[in-house]
Amino acid sequence: MAAPYDLRFDCGRICLDLLATAGAPAERLTGPEPLAAWLTGAGVVPGGAPPDGVDDQWVARFRELRALLRRVVRDELRGRAADADLALLNATAAAAAPPAVHAVRAAGGTLVRIFPEPPDRAQLLAAVARDAVGLLTDATARGQLRECAGEGCSLVYLDASRGRRRRWCSSEVCGNRERVARHRRRTGAQGAAHGTHT
Repeated sequence: MAAPYDLRFDCGRICLDLLATAGAPAERLTGPEPLAAWLTGAGVVPGGAPPDGVDDQWVARFRELRALLRRVVRDELRGRAADADLALLNATAAAAAPPAVHAVRAAGGTLVRIFPEPPDRAQLLAAVARDAVGLLTDATARGQLRECAGEGCSLVYLDASRGRRRRWCSSEVCGNRERVARHRRRTGAQGAAHGTHT
């Protein structure tokens, strides 16, 4: 089943999943409802209950963080992020204490995570920023960072495949698109070759 609002949660890290909310085919954080769906789908908010008070200011701040993460991650992939951007990322990560998480029994008896108190916007922004700091300072995870080779795709993902040969953010999306395009080029070239012999 597709995620609501065409959200994706397959990039390998929360911060990379936030990056996937922009770009092709369109902006996905179009309002409070898609942001609330992203927060729960990405696991920033446990238990599947979106936080109270998600509004247009939340959307604006998460888009700002996303733009910052895009610059930092891409610049680090190509060399080095600007010191000013790293300072902004660190400031966001340190702006609020992480929300407390409790383990409670669900109806079926299993333990689930919940926030005993509703988190505020700064806490959730800080959680995503801390995820990015963790990613960029973990040599193993950082070595798995890849940019999708799909035409027109700007996603960055973690390549945890055997041999680290994954080329696309998603085999089903960009990989399939590339296979279809390759097939069309091949059949078009064969058709053109047959046409020259008739």
